[in-house]
Amino acid sequence: MDMQDAAERADEMLDSVLSEIEPSVRWVHGPTTMGSCTVTRRRTVMTIVSPQRRGSFLGVVDRFWRKSGYRVTAINSHVDAPAIFVKTQDGFQVSLTVAHKGQVHFDVDSPCVRHSQVADSTSRATAFLDPGAQIIPRPNIHSDFWSADGSGSAAASRS
Repeated sequence: MDMQDAAERADEMLDSVLSEIEPSVRWVHGPTTMGSCTVTRRRTVMTIVSPQRRGSFLGVVDRFWRKSGYRVTAINSHVDAPAIFVKTQDGFQVSLTVAHKGQVHFDVDSPCVRHSQVADSTSRATAFLDPGAQIIPRPNIHSDFWSADGSGSAAASRS
């Protein structure tokens, strides 16, 4: 396997986990980086995931990764910045981290592979990112489900 193969494998893993999340979330590509023999692909979720929905979000991802045969290597249960770290059977390290303002990041780090050129991902982002943007902005897309704070559901069901 070379770096391009590893990048394509990482894209497959990212596409798979993001397609598993229902209702779907919108995301953009983060930067691809390369070490001397590794490649990292990143995706950043632009859908606002409220603090009240983060546990559900992480649960969906955790169950999918376990079902896929990934081995959990660490879990950070921090209320504001939870994270899940897993390793695949073929040595890829995959993570979901929740950062400042609840922004969700997915990263896939390859094992050491043969050096090669790496093309941009062919996966189409589902959120718009200004091509001139120097940084990825905070999540800014509302979801009736993922962005909900949970405060209105009980009152709505009583009326």
